Amino acid sequence: MSFTAENFLFIGSILVFVSILASKTGHRFGVPSLLLFLFVGMLFGSDGIGLQFSNFDEAQYIGIFALTIILFSGGMDTDAKEIRPVAVEGIILSTVGVVLTMFITGGFIYALVALFHGGSPFPLGICMLLAAVMSSTDSASVFSILRSKGLHLKPLLRPLLELESSSNDPMAYMLTAVLTQFVISNNLSVGIMIWMLVIQFVLGIILGYVIGQIAVYVTNRINLDYAALYSIMFLAFALFTYSFTNMLYGNGFLAVYIAGLVVGNNTIMYKKSVMTFFDGIAWLMQIIMFLILGLLVNPKELVDVTLISLAIGIFMMAVARPASVFLCLLPFKKFSKRGKLFISWVGLRGAVPIIFAIMPYIANVPYADKIFNIVFCITIVSLLVQGSTISYAARIMDLLRPAPAHKEFAVEIPEDMAVTSELHVTPGLLCDDCQPKLKDVPLSEHALIMMIKRDGKYFVPKEESEIMTGDKLLIVADTEETLRGTFEKLGIENYEIYKNK
Repeated sequence: MSFTAENFLFIGSILVFVSILASKTGHRFGVPSLLLFLFVGMLFGSDGIGLQFSNFDEAQYIGIFALTIILFSGGMDTDAKEIRPVAVEGIILSTVGVVLTMFITGGFIYALVALFHGGSPFPLGICMLLAAVMSSTDSASVFSILRSKGLHLKPLLRPLLELESSSNDPMAYMLTAVLTQFVISNNLSVGIMIWMLVIQFVLGIILGYVIGQIAVYVTNRINLDYAALYSIMFLAFALFTYSFTNMLYGNGFLAVYIAGLVVGNNTIMYKKSVMTFFDGIAWLMQIIMFLILGLLVNPKELVDVTLISLAIGIFMMAVARPASVFLCLLPFKKFSKRGKLFISWVGLRGAVPIIFAIMPYIANVPYADKIFNIVFCITIVSLLVQGSTISYAARIMDLLRPAPAHKEFAVEIPEDMAVTSELHVTPGLLCDDCQPKLKDVPLSEHALIMMIKRDGKYFVPKEESEIMTGDKLLIVADTEETLRGTFEKLGIENYEIYKNK
């Protein structure tokens, strides 16, 4: 069966629906949803039910479109205050770490093939190209698995992992593009390669920041008639950022992540609805991207490369990734040995390496089909082994912190109200042997007790309302500092601040 204008929507809707059901089932067994999306595509593909999809150009277009949305959404959902303490470490991992991973893995592949074939049939350039394709961690996989599993990691770990996975794709993309050109022409100087990398990074950062600021400025002043149009406008900005940056020979992936970071950390009109829109469409893009890649591969062809893929995959998980992480973080004392081991284990491969593996195929690079199939196998191994054990690894390494208390108040507040928190009234919290009233609670200025939950019922208090042991209070304030001041006055050290984002 092939895709036609008549059956495209019918087949597409079934594929998405089956993927969602599969992810629901897989969640119970700890299997990453993205791996199941990939399997669904393979099940419906040429060696399964029989859907025919073999257009690598179209798959690359779809992948780039999906990655643009995913990276923009990831940038919007990243708190700049959280990543600032690990910005240097994240940048080093996403640049130097990628290069180290490529060289270590490329050297292993060259030696491995030479060992088993009595002299490597793969030229060193091909081995390095294969390693470059797999050298970055996958942002879609890292974001999806860390957030879907609800891991409450110790400070700095999650921001570093999300920053690295979101910002290392540009380096892997550039290395793949440069080595593809080198393999084809065998004539590319190191100076030109370094210059291309610098230009890509500099333009990506500058254009991403500038376009992000323009998007914020325009959105807050355009005054559209329909709130839903703001989300569509940001979608257009995301696509423009990627394409415009690429036209100027900058890195579009880096630019679109920076633009999303700028937008997400500024005040914009209808921010909550925009964030909800991008969260949903990012999930849709992940489903579509993994489905398309699953349809694209011929599972029978994976058999021939299974052993070498397993060897390379295990080497990357056990040697190349840990070596690059420990070397990059060697000058920094913020992370313990266990923390570095966990960072190494979250070196997930996903859709991004597969999309990058399409580039050599389109360019007619020798052994391009082998490269694609090997990368596909390694992605499956990575998602199955690493993706399924991230929670277990964090637990045995004692890197989890207590989960925040269950939220009692699921309320929407105006978007210019920055933060909320919940307070459980315990005996002697306010005073001993007394029945305090709302006006007796020592709140900071610009903080307000908005609602009280008592005996399963909610009510809005007044100044004379009594505060009783067992009450749950919803506190609203303008800033985090205001809330912290309130809790300091109450002598409370452990609390959770919820950001209206």
